[in-house]
Order: sequence, then C-alpha cells, then structure tokens
Amino acid sequence: MQLEKIVAYHKALSDPTRIKMLVLIAQEEYSGQRLAERLGVTPATITHHAAKLREAALINERRDKNTIYFSLNHYFMKTNATATFDFIYRHAVQKEDSLMQDQEAQQKYQQSVINNFFTADGRLKTIPAQLKKKLIVLEHLVSRLERGRKYTEPEINAFIRSYHDDFATLRREFVMQHFMYRENSIYELNPPEMWASWRQLK
Repeated sequence: MQLEKIVAYHKALSDPTRIKMLVLIAQEEYSGQRLAERLGVTPATITHHAAKLREAALINERRDKNTIYFSLNHYFMKTNATATFDFIYRHAVQKEDSLMQDQEAQQKYQQSVINNFFTADGRLKTIPAQLKKKLIVLEHLVSRLERGRKYTEPEINAFIRSYHDDFATLRREFVMQHFMYRENSIYELNPPEMWASWRQLK
C-alpha cells in the first residue's frame, strides 16, 4: 500500500543520525568507516542505521573488496517526498470535494422543499409536519426579516399573515426553534448560529 510505503519512508527519517548520514552522502559517496568518523559514532552504528535506510530504498550500497560505500538514492528520496505531499493533499481535496457535494445536495433539497410548500407568488401552502422540512420553511420565512430590528407582535403577525393565515402557530415556532427572541411581546431575530438547523437532520 502507498500509505505503508510513506510510513516506512518517514520512519527511516525519524532518527538524527540517519538524517545526518543522508546529508553527507547526498553530496558524495562515503564508506561506512568514514561516515562513522564524521559523525562520531561506531561503524556498527552506521551499519545499523544503513540497514534502516536501505529498507526504505533511500540509499545505494557499493562494495569494493571489504569496504562498503553508501550513496543517496536521489530518485526514491524525491519520489517518496512527493508521494507524501500528494497523498495528504489528494485526500484533503477529496474531503473538500465531498463536502461541496454534500452542500450542493443540501441546497437542492432545500430548494425542492421551498418549491413544494410555497406557491409561485410566495404564499405558504401548508406548514410541514416533518421537522426537517418545517425548519427549512421557517428559515425561508425569517430570512425576509431585518436583522437587528425589533418587531412588535402585531408587526410579526402581519408579516406572517402575508405568507400564511395561521400566524399564531408560525410565530410560536419562530421562538421555539430559536429563530427569534421574544421579550415583553417584542420580537427580534437571533443570530443564525442559534437557529435550529435542518442540515444536521436526516
């Protein structure tokens, strides 16, 4: 799996000594003894870390008699780094695409409910019984009110009656579903963040 290869690549890079080895051999070929001397470690330590780097295909090894020389595998260093970048951002983009598709589906559903429950001239035919559809209808109605304005009860009644005759039920729903705040028979829109949201309902 690509993910397993990416994890193996990053595990190989998860040690300071191995990083230092790669920095050195990125410039030129080094023997194990010379690496040990440059890094102040034992040859056995170099052998141990070289094995980890070799497993991740990050280094090349060349034997000359009894001496092993190490060089950087530039191709796999670059492709693994690029693979990590692509893997992370590809999945991020897929998630973003999925979110956009969900939003588009929600918008289509919202519009279908509005089309079904409102007449061509904007009157509400009936108050939906299903909560999700009811919230869409309520949101559609309150979106026509002014934010920050305080409405008297007669003003709210008149506003609702222009869409539906049952102003008492709709006025009560505005408050119950947190679309509006009522105090001393004065009504005001709540911030949209407080509104009961139909988007989380199935």
